[in-house]
Amino acid sequence: MPYDSDCHTVFHHRYHLVWITKYRYKVLSGAVRERVREIVGQVCSELGVSIISGVLSIDHVHMFVSILPHHSVSNVMRRIKGRSSRKIQMEFPALRQRY
Repeated sequence: MPYDSDCHTVFHHRYHLVWITKYRYKVLSGAVRERVREIVGQVCSELGVSIISGVLSIDHVHMFVSILPHHSVSNVMRRIKGRSSRKIQMEFPALRQRY
């Protein structure tokens, strides 16, 4: 079991995060799917979160991540979901009409 380390800490924080689209609409396909994958990767790299594994289904997302101790899980999720939702709705106007 490998441990991660920061300047003054040694930790092994792993979280299984799952979230669904609003009303379970099946919108995570095609170009939207690829763009969500890119956005989530960018946000995670900015926060120092490493994605161990992840799966995008047509209506939900599974991620197994390692989060630094000074970040809360809720804060990481707020940033990932908020930024991905905003960018996807700006880039794909048809989704904005649905939501």
